[in-house]
Amino acid sequence: MQKILGFNRQVPWPVHFTSTVGCPENISRARRDFAPGFMPGCYIQAINGIRFGEGVRVGPRVMMISANHSLDNLEVHDQAPPIVIESRCWIGAASIILPGVHLGEHTVVGAGSVVTKSFPEGNCLIVGNPARVKRALGAAPISAPK
Repeated sequence: MQKILGFNRQVPWPVHFTSTVGCPENISRARRDFAPGFMPGCYIQAINGIRFGEGVRVGPRVMMISANHSLDNLEVHDQAPPIVIESRCWIGAASIILPGVHLGEHTVVGAGSVVTKSFPEGNCLIVGNPARVKRALGAAPISAPK
């Protein structure tokens, strides 16, 4: 669909035809084989940038929004730090990540959570709206077993 019908044609990695990836040039990926938007129904807006570490997993219908509209002028986006998702994070289905959020290594975002602030310490499960630490997690393995 991406090449035939032109959905997300500007994105240099595979994207599901029901997903939208905006400003892919502002997305940095630690691994070239990681494809943000590959799962169905994702909305990824990278006006202020998004950085992904290694081994990140993103569920279906996840939204990552790196820039809000200005309240004074809806034609303008507010400046904010990029979204940073460090290595071995898992973003559960239908979660929302908002501008400037930094998720430390091995942060698991529960399905349907709204992440409005950063959790740079990592090794935690965050859930809810707004997301809060539910519990600490052990350190993630460096690489997955094969």
